Amino acid sequence: MARGQAGAWAALGPLLWGCALALQGGMLYPRESPSRERKDLDGLWSFRADFSDNRHQGFEQQWYRRPLREDMCGSGEKPHTSSAPDLGQSAEKRTFVGWVWYEREAALPQRWTQDPDMRVVLRIGSAHYYAIVWVNGVHVAEHEGGHLPFEVDISKLVQSGPLSSCRITIAINNTLTPHTLPPGTIHYLNDTSKYPKGYFVQDTTFDFFNYAGLHRPVLLYTTPTVYIDDITVTTGVDQDTGLVNYQVSVQGSEHFQLEVFLWDEEGRIVAKGTGSRGQLQVPSAHLWWPYLMHKNPAYLYSLEVRLTAQMASGPMFDIYTLPVGIRTVAVTESQFLINGKPFYFHGVNKHEDADIRGKGFDWSLLIKDFNLLRWLGANSFRTSHYPYAEEVMQLCDRYGIVVIDECPGVGIVLPESYSNVSLRHHLEVMEELVRRDKNHPAVVMWSVANEPASTLKPAGYYFKTVISHTKTLDPSRPVTFVTNSNYAKDQGVPYVDVICVNSYFSWYHDYGHLELIQLQLKTQFENWYGTYQKPIIQSEYGAEAIPGLHHDPPLMFTEEYQRSLLEQYHLVLDQKRKEYVIGELIWNFADFMTNQSPQRVLGNKKGIFTRQRQPKSAAFLLRERYRKLANETSNHYSGVTSQCLGNGPFPF
Repeated sequence: MARGQAGAWAALGPLLWGCALALQGGMLYPRESPSRERKDLDGLWSFRADFSDNRHQGFEQQWYRRPLREDMCGSGEKPHTSSAPDLGQSAEKRTFVGWVWYEREAALPQRWTQDPDMRVVLRIGSAHYYAIVWVNGVHVAEHEGGHLPFEVDISKLVQSGPLSSCRITIAINNTLTPHTLPPGTIHYLNDTSKYPKGYFVQDTTFDFFNYAGLHRPVLLYTTPTVYIDDITVTTGVDQDTGLVNYQVSVQGSEHFQLEVFLWDEEGRIVAKGTGSRGQLQVPSAHLWWPYLMHKNPAYLYSLEVRLTAQMASGPMFDIYTLPVGIRTVAVTESQFLINGKPFYFHGVNKHEDADIRGKGFDWSLLIKDFNLLRWLGANSFRTSHYPYAEEVMQLCDRYGIVVIDECPGVGIVLPESYSNVSLRHHLEVMEELVRRDKNHPAVVMWSVANEPASTLKPAGYYFKTVISHTKTLDPSRPVTFVTNSNYAKDQGVPYVDVICVNSYFSWYHDYGHLELIQLQLKTQFENWYGTYQKPIIQSEYGAEAIPGLHHDPPLMFTEEYQRSLLEQYHLVLDQKRKEYVIGELIWNFADFMTNQSPQRVLGNKKGIFTRQRQPKSAAFLLRERYRKLANETSNHYSGVTSQCLGNGPFPF
């Protein structure tokens, strides 16, 4: 909570709302190559929250025009890949709503500032939720929405004269409105006998802490002025021949030549082509298989694109290499097929959440989580409830962890959130998500929303529109709709390929009555499938468990109750997976932080691991179950689970 006005974005007038976001260009991940360089801006950034009553002091005083560290009483420093609320000791800062400011001075190589044939690009991995960016005091970019990257060409600024560094300033507003994703409202408490004048809180309807700030890498990278802007790859299989369809877009010139080479993991060229689009054929192709479904999962080829352009100053070259997994995805009325074989999702829901760092990106934490996923025998997860970092998607590609890629459409319950304004933003976010993740073989589905208020009348139109638009963007991946079994059947469901159902029997109702789970779960599945004849994933289920709290017979919040509840679900899942249930994703992988309330004790405790990644009793139950499921569903290849679940070193 905070005092003063919320600093709503609209207060800045056309500076914010007047900018219609038109997606232009590609969003290739910045990779170094013989023609490209990269400079990570990690480390400490200057930081300041704007505690003024109207939250606009930074704009009124134009903080971006001079170094943020000058005359900044109460300012500080923070690592940019972390969430500001958990770094300090101030309760006021932890629940701050409004504008915060980041700044970093970046030293530039001399060639970056003097070579007119070089582009210099600033890329921001994510900024929650509205960001305005200045370079050397000059406004260069704005972006609405967290969780997804955006970038801007700053070549003219850094090549405008003698310059050895540039000052990057980023103002970020974490205010949520009914039209943002996720949505929220500012609630003013006007009873002056209880609250100071102007007192307000940010209300949300999602069950995780609203961490804000710069959570992911910020970097500078270079390309030639004629460059490979985007690559789109789709794959297929014709008997034992792999098919790689590619389309390349180029910016900077219409006169260029393109060569395309596909390399295998042994460094051999297995196919090549020319031109901006075509198909590469790979005899006896190694397919990309999920973890535990093949003795050699997650096989990745490398698609190298080489550009040559004739310029007045001579030939110009650009090279970009994209990892490619050859695989197919299909959905029937009762099965999910990868490479023509039935795939059963046995995995988790996750959050980007951990002690101190909040949602900040951390390689050590990421590797620990992937070690735990493999130890558990999980073959999949859903990016609940927002897109995860690009580096997470890359590791999923490399280790065969299948991903349901979810947009931040969580907590959509207000009537205003079904307006055309909200729809337009939702479409933009889906476009950004597909543009970023379209080439990842691990991504097999797009999730357009989680538990929206589907009893609202406009919901059917809303989801029909979003889903059809997404399918147009990327017809190679099915679309999923995540619902809650307590909601009425939404008329938008027929437009999706897979139904994901969240249910918490004997937890949020019928407290403690574990004996009711089997009947209620069977009824849930039969009603959904009987109505729509679409495969179903039990996309959330679980119970909270306080680590070390025990009781026999099982009582709520004990480790025994969490384990017993899961066992009751598994009895029904084992029946229905023989018919039309295609997966089960536990809620949750690990405990995570939420807003304070009497229902939460330092966050949500439904994790099978603690927030510090230590196992509860349920983790061992799921490990045994997932190994059994892997043995049953991976018998197409003998010995898969014994090889993949052995005690050997983690190959990374």
